[in-house]
Parts: sequence; C-alpha cells; structure tokens
Amino acid sequence: QVLLVESGGGLVQAGGSLRLSCTASGLTFSRNTMGWFRQTPGKEREFLAAISWRGGHIDLADSAKGRFTISRDNAKNTVYLQIYSLKPDDTAVYYCQADPDPRPDQIRLKAGAYKYWGQGTQVTVSS
Repeated sequence: QVLLVESGGGLVQAGGSLRLSCTASGLTFSRNTMGWFRQTPGKEREFLAAISWRGGHIDLADSAKGRFTISRDNAKNTVYLQIYSLKPDDTAVYYCQADPDPRPDQIRLKAGAYKYWGQGTQVTVSS
C-alpha cells in the first residue's frame, strides 16, 4: 500500500517560513517523480513545484518562484517544500504527489498526471 504523509503545516504569521515534508512508503521513492500542490475550497488544485528522481530537474510555478523551494532526500523517502515570506494568500491545504517513471529526468506539472497523493497538510497564514 502506497502512503504519502505530509507534515509541517500549521498556523504562521505573515512573513514567516515553513518547511513542509512528505514521507512516502510502499513505493520505490527514488524512482518516483514528486510534486507539491495546494488547494483552497472551491478552487482547482494548483501546481507549485516538481522534482525528478535525483533532483536534477526542478520546475516551479510562476507563483512559487522566489519564495518556494523543493528538494528531496531519497535516503529518507522524503520530499520537502520550503516556503519563505508567507502571505495570507498562501493559506491552503498542501499536498504532495508521486508518480513512478522509468525516466530519471521527468517531472509532472498537472495534478491529474500523478498516480499517488497524500491527505494534505493545512497551512494557515495570519496577517
């Protein structure tokens, strides 16, 4: 059974930082391309960042550039999303997603392209 567990969310003041973690089990993590998305009620899931197997290929949404970074530690089966200078508009549920791919440099930009996803972690930014 594949399990993705996000953590690190919470209530934070505007201007603060958070590091979200997503730990995977039940899959060969190092052979999965990973992504972070977020969603607010009534809106579609928004792409934030994606990273290939070994981190050689990274893509960030325009809305994430400058404040978000994605990284992974294959030894720990974990992918991270670091967020700086948080804004109230960053309030959302943040999800990590995984998709196995035989090609080491592939990433996915659309939520529907991933096979697995976690339950999400709530991030609330107060003004």
